[in-house]
Amino acid sequence: MTTQTTQRTYRLEQKRRITGEFPGPKSAELAARRAKVVAGGVASSVPVYVADADGGIIVDVDGNSFIDLGSGIAVTSVGASDPAVAEAVREQVGHFTHTCFMVSPYEGYIAVAEKLAQLTPGDHEKRSVLFNSGAEAVENAVKVARVATGRTAVVAFDHAYHGRTNLTMGLTAKANPYKSSPAGSFGPFAPEIYRVPMSYPFREEAELKGEDAARRAITMIEKQIGAENVAAILIEPIQGEGGFIVPAEGFLPALAAWAKEKGVVFIADEVQAGFCRTGAWFASDHEGIVPDIITMAKGIAGGMPLSAITGRADLLDAVHPGGLGGTYGGNPVACAAALAAIESMEQQDLNARARSIEEQVMGRLRRLAEELGANSIIGEVRGRGAMLALEFVQAGTAATTKEPNPAATKAIADACLKAGVVILTCGTYGNVIRLLPPLVISDELLADALDVLEAAIREAA
Repeated sequence: MTTQTTQRTYRLEQKRRITGEFPGPKSAELAARRAKVVAGGVASSVPVYVADADGGIIVDVDGNSFIDLGSGIAVTSVGASDPAVAEAVREQVGHFTHTCFMVSPYEGYIAVAEKLAQLTPGDHEKRSVLFNSGAEAVENAVKVARVATGRTAVVAFDHAYHGRTNLTMGLTAKANPYKSSPAGSFGPFAPEIYRVPMSYPFREEAELKGEDAARRAITMIEKQIGAENVAAILIEPIQGEGGFIVPAEGFLPALAAWAKEKGVVFIADEVQAGFCRTGAWFASDHEGIVPDIITMAKGIAGGMPLSAITGRADLLDAVHPGGLGGTYGGNPVACAAALAAIESMEQQDLNARARSIEEQVMGRLRRLAEELGANSIIGEVRGRGAMLALEFVQAGTAATTKEPNPAATKAIADACLKAGVVILTCGTYGNVIRLLPPLVISDELLADALDVLEAAIREAA
């Protein structure tokens, strides 16, 4: 059945529907098969298995329809089966699926790099390299910074998440499950990584302006590392896994200005926040930041595996030929998907759509927080565009200790899932619900999902 809205035409009916037993028998059968062959270290947030997805709906193998407020962790911004992306993929696989750009290059890679030069902040001369995952992009951005500066130290921030490879685990702040667990550590980790405080307005002991929070971090860098030893500052303009933390206004510009003065490469990790997610092409745009290098992935290619770094030409060209690359980096099918996904973002003005989602969601959640009162479990509602979050605290602590409430957070997410809404949690303390709907979700479906979320919060409160 096809449903028409003002945003677009959907292939699947955009309605939430739980038909019976949850999880259903087919999902249970797949879970049993999985247990015999898939490593236990791979976890899934929901116990159902997907058969189809479109717009804001995920259909499982038992015929249940869930509202998707996760987008595969901010990947399917144009929808899980965007017609333009699907057609571009079909067209490309009919010609060739792989040649390796480092062996026999092709136009698609160049076209993606041209588009990234156009979309990323700044009008300076730029160069790009394409990879497969966000972690690969971060690793290579650090490689570039070290070669270009001749320095080794890399500064990361509290609550950061940058990936699961050895270097990016070291850059990531959260130990369990990314760096260690009761079973042991994944270390030792790469050296010359230093961590400084993030601007986290909700959890500052006293109100701290962005410039003052930046000075706190800069002072630590200068005293404990030495600016002359720092190759790069690496930061998510809006932190993702750490809790969708939006730093105080002025924090990012002050860090970027200091980095420029000291010859430090300023790397913006836009893996989760990029490509219309925050209501701008990149979260850096909100404060006029022009990073030296941007790392990108997730929403770039409509669900196909692709990542990139784009940065100043002098930095990326400092690396010798053969120093950057990878067998599958910039795969031709993924490049075709990226070009189609970006065109869909432009044609549908998904930046404006993300801002509309923010207006709808923030309005409802802030009214709910006000209704429940200052002593409720809602500590803060925050975010930009369609990258939004609620941080939950123990009742009565929002104005004082702000004690995290991971139990309520999990209960709310579980209740939403049972009612047919897929919601993700995050945060250093496990107490944040993050909302990442596809940017093509209809207003009606979004409102229905918020009804479910509100009911779950009221019950938990």
